Amino acid sequence: MSTHESDVHTFSPELPAMFDGMKLAAVATVLYVIVRCLNLKSPTAPPDLTYQDTPLSRFLLKSCPQLTKEYIPPLLWGKSGHLQTALYGKLGRVSAPHPCGIRKYLPMQDGATATFDLFEPLGNHRLGDDITMVICPGIGNHSEKHYIRTFVDYAQKEGYRCAVLNHLGALPNIELTSPRMFTYGCTWEFAAMVGYIKRAYAQTQLIVVGFSLGGNIVCKFLGENKMNQERVLCCVSVCQGYSALRAQETFLQWDQFRRFYNFLMADNMKKIILSHRHSLFGGSSGQMLFADLGRLFTATSLMQIDESIMRKFHGHSSLKEYYEKESCVHYIHNVNVPLLLVNSADDPLVHDSLLKIPHTLAAKKSNVIFALTLHGGHLGFFEGAVLFPQPLTWMDKVIVGYANAICQWEKQKPPCQSSESS
Repeated sequence: MSTHESDVHTFSPELPAMFDGMKLAAVATVLYVIVRCLNLKSPTAPPDLTYQDTPLSRFLLKSCPQLTKEYIPPLLWGKSGHLQTALYGKLGRVSAPHPCGIRKYLPMQDGATATFDLFEPLGNHRLGDDITMVICPGIGNHSEKHYIRTFVDYAQKEGYRCAVLNHLGALPNIELTSPRMFTYGCTWEFAAMVGYIKRAYAQTQLIVVGFSLGGNIVCKFLGENKMNQERVLCCVSVCQGYSALRAQETFLQWDQFRRFYNFLMADNMKKIILSHRHSLFGGSSGQMLFADLGRLFTATSLMQIDESIMRKFHGHSSLKEYYEKESCVHYIHNVNVPLLLVNSADDPLVHDSLLKIPHTLAAKKSNVIFALTLHGGHLGFFEGAVLFPQPLTWMDKVIVGYANAICQWEKQKPPCQSSESS
């Protein structure tokens, strides 16, 4: 009995110390992973701006404080581009409002039916002007998405009319009327919406806004034809990639989990295409239907879907040709209205190499400002103190702030002076 007690007393002082050491090591490891994954040590900073020093740019930077002040994301998770992107993707926005609009249907020449939602302003514009924001959402998105609803509600309250394009095939309750859906850079539906607004509101001036894929479409639309820039005060593009051809290689890489995001977006595109399978493939031969759907079911990337399905809507002979002709990088240098390009350095979908395009453009053209935030993810840009984000994001505020500044500039400039020559 005494021997047994002696053995117990011999080992008991060491065991607690060993377990305490293991606990401390585990806690330290967890904390290290949290700090690294949440990027907690990253500083906050104002956007990194590229622009030419002109009277217009000086006025805009003075009048739109979001471009020069620190963007401060929520402390605990807002410095992670992945969490910003995931929160945008799953929740869209916090306490998203429900703006009331009217859905418009526009028949297209090829038999397709474009739709957009029209929202009248909820108050007077600060300058008493009639201004319409024509808005193009991200890939597979529409006016009912939370981030769009939040932005529209805010813009309405600031006195702006809003017209939001619903990408062809994106609305689940709207059937396609032709064997075609939205693509990466087709501007037909957006052009039809803009044309309707110009005819219906003869006195209105336009502010063009594009999110992600929508940014590519609006910049391509403005650069395709100089007439498309008539009555346009300015354009704002947020989180686009500028060149699909250059982006395709980066989407197959695993850094920043880009390959995983590619898979998720491809899965969403599959669902959209399959929901319209009868409209898209009903007129094809049985063999063609079987071949296309077979490749669609096995696709694990957007590039595979683009190769087997998307490029064929406009008769492109190859994937390279499709990406070349549908990217705004070949048109954006023709845009002469004031242009604000916004990206985030921690956007997991847009590779750093793609940001050379807006940086070079802003350095060469006096009408362009390129704003690169340190944080924000892909269409996140949440703001907040510690944990809970605010309903309005930095993105919402900077677009409206820039639009307000442009309207003020147009109001006070001499009649003979144009924005692009300033």
